[in-house]
Amino acid sequence: MIGVFDGMHRGHRYLIERAVRAARALHKKTVAITFDPHPKGQPYLISLAHRLKVIAELGVSACLVIRFSQQFAKSPPESFIRDTLVKFFHPLYVFVGDNFRFGYRAQGDVALLKRLGKLLGFQVRPVRELGAGRKKISSQRIRSLIRAGSLKKAEELLGRRVSVLGTVIKGESRGRILGYRTANIDPHHEVLPKPGVYAVKVLYNEKEYNGICNIGRRPTFNSQEEPLNIEVHLFNFRKDIYAEDMEIKFIRKLRDEKKFPSPSFLSIQLKEDSRNALRLLNLKRVG
Repeated sequence: MIGVFDGMHRGHRYLIERAVRAARALHKKTVAITFDPHPKGQPYLISLAHRLKVIAELGVSACLVIRFSQQFAKSPPESFIRDTLVKFFHPLYVFVGDNFRFGYRAQGDVALLKRLGKLLGFQVRPVRELGAGRKKISSQRIRSLIRAGSLKKAEELLGRRVSVLGTVIKGESRGRILGYRTANIDPHHEVLPKPGVYAVKVLYNEKEYNGICNIGRRPTFNSQEEPLNIEVHLFNFRKDIYAEDMEIKFIRKLRDEKKFPSPSFLSIQLKEDSRNALRLLNLKRVG
């Protein structure tokens, strides 16, 4: 299968799941071909690492990431199919979206791909776009919903929770002073929900934890000119971790970020945030 797969939304998942089912029926392997950076020169909804993680979870055997350079962008459509797809993979079937375009200035389309398939020995399986309401499901639409804070609508289009896959980085350790140890996250330019405090589920080292997450500029300590920070407090978790990845799944926004008169007032509010998150996540206690 071939595609940008930005965001790995319901449409992407539908295409990939069809390809995986077809391959398993034939006792064959599936290979996904994707691109980085974005062919349209825009930021991705999720990072490459996050994209590859979701693709693997859907049962794809391997994934080829093609660097989308200016030189590659000038490749004729036929060249990409002959010199990459057929030369390295010898596919039996090629699954693509029904609006798939490829090659220099997007000159290639599904009709050309089918003609090449007849010449080169593979069949094309175009998969129709999924819609939601009167609009098609698109990464741009989901990006706008997440930034606007419409997490529920974004979830419906994604077919999964809105999440960020980030790396734990060294912070200022203020959470320890407040009594709430936090992991500071580098989100690798993934699209973030609006600033605020969220009830979250966090996947770390193949285990899921519950907690709260703050996205904001920490106004109690910093000026509003500070860049956005992401901090996660995990319930019943004591380990110090750095330079490791975790996926933060946003369940619901609890409140907006605000400036408190002192750190002690913030600590009181964090306790209330934890209680609210616990009620929301149907837990009994926090450690």
